[in-house]
Amino acid sequence: MNYPVSQSYMKCIDSFIESGEIDSVTALQCISAEVTKAETNSRQSLETLFLIYCATLVFLMQAGFAMICSGCVRKKNVQNTILKNLLDVCGSSLAFYFVGYAFAFGGDPNKTSFIGNSNFLLMDTAADSTSNAILYAHWLFHFAFAATAATIVAGTLAERCQMNAYLLYSIMLTGFVYPVTVHNIWSRSGFLSILNPKPLFGNGMIDFAGSGVVHVTGGFTALIATKLLGPRKGRFYNDRGEKLRRPNLLAGHSKSLQMLGSFILWFGWFGFNAGSALKIGSNLNTIVIAKAVANTALAGGSSGVTALLVNLFVTERKTGEPVYKLAAAMNGCLTGLAAITGSCGIIEPWAAVMIGAVAGLLYLFTSNILEKVCIDDAVDAIPVHLAGGSWGVIATGLLASPRGLREMYGYSMNHVGWFYSWGRGSGDFTIMGCQIVGLLCILFWTFSVMTPFFLFLNYMGMLRSDSLEEIVGLDVSYHGYTPHTMDGEVRNEDLEEYYRKNKRYEKVMVSDEEIDMDNVDRFE
Repeated sequence: MNYPVSQSYMKCIDSFIESGEIDSVTALQCISAEVTKAETNSRQSLETLFLIYCATLVFLMQAGFAMICSGCVRKKNVQNTILKNLLDVCGSSLAFYFVGYAFAFGGDPNKTSFIGNSNFLLMDTAADSTSNAILYAHWLFHFAFAATAATIVAGTLAERCQMNAYLLYSIMLTGFVYPVTVHNIWSRSGFLSILNPKPLFGNGMIDFAGSGVVHVTGGFTALIATKLLGPRKGRFYNDRGEKLRRPNLLAGHSKSLQMLGSFILWFGWFGFNAGSALKIGSNLNTIVIAKAVANTALAGGSSGVTALLVNLFVTERKTGEPVYKLAAAMNGCLTGLAAITGSCGIIEPWAAVMIGAVAGLLYLFTSNILEKVCIDDAVDAIPVHLAGGSWGVIATGLLASPRGLREMYGYSMNHVGWFYSWGRGSGDFTIMGCQIVGLLCILFWTFSVMTPFFLFLNYMGMLRSDSLEEIVGLDVSYHGYTPHTMDGEVRNEDLEEYYRKNKRYEKVMVSDEEIDMDNVDRFE
């Protein structure tokens, strides 16, 4: 006799002994009810543990972002960059706790609404501990998602954004902008949600793990911010404001950190996509989870290889020299991962390979376009997340398979991906139409809120760092970093001018040996 049955048997027998009445039919009913209750509790406990495990993998992605950002910047900005990654997590946790989660998942699930209005500060707890455990695990998982959306912008604005502006932005995005997007696409009461009792076009938008919700929101915010912030000094223009014939690369100081960050992100992405199935209590969702992680691996690999080889071919055609560009491979992988996020559990493996290959091409194209229009993205987050995420939303409408949708939602849906509709001879555009409307709504909502927000910060002088601070490095201006370890990135005359202007040091550094030892690096 297995443990739940024997435990339920003894519990029922004890109750009958206490009452002095034993009835075989009643006893069997009691045991059946107790076994069902025990199995339900076990399933819910397994779901909770699984969700917490996936949340920790998603949270680990913060380390990946920090490594990529720190590797892509020059030494004089490393501390400032990784501190902003930390502030993302800190600000996001508080903002998502106080209001973000309520805006995302609060409200009456049977009524369509634009924004949630209940469960602020996680106060709407249930009477039983099991339901509360699921609630806390659900909050943790989606807090990690919110922090991911915010961190996408960190590297894009590197080396020139003020610290206070970045903290305010993180709170604004994770406390208001991102939760409203979540509510309308993932909540039962969202007008775009497939879970809505009356979904858009009879189907609703499908975004399995957040190609649109997370990556388009974060990537488009990064585009808005970097456009208003402007490029780093010396990137596209010289000191006289004249456009350079060829952009200055301003290369980061460590490819090793960039590669380490890429692997950490890929590892965390398995939790990102698998956890979005939310439940592991049935064979149906288990197959969805397994398919999601398999497709995640395939899309990342396909995209990385495509970006590397296409860049190799183009470079060889232009210069006559074949170049295996590491950045193309790394960012190609990440673009494929952002693209597969929207459909990983509801498509077939061959479709994941195709989505990844297209994502690799999109990365190369978008990165090149940004450089031509003088938009300075220090880590290429915009091509990775905005281009990759947008393609992921559209690819879902094209390649969502009948079997994948049935496995995910538990019933045969009336509408399938446009590719499969062609195969049926119908050309049903319903899911694709929902995806396009959903993508446009994400872009419009993000633009309508974040553009005025960044314009206000810029108007108040809170957005961009002082030009001299940018020249000497934000580690010097914000963190008191000793400049003797910067390998010539900062000129002594610039440091002299900065110290003189700010009156922070009694002695000015004129060589590596002449440093005021009363003001050494407080972080070393």
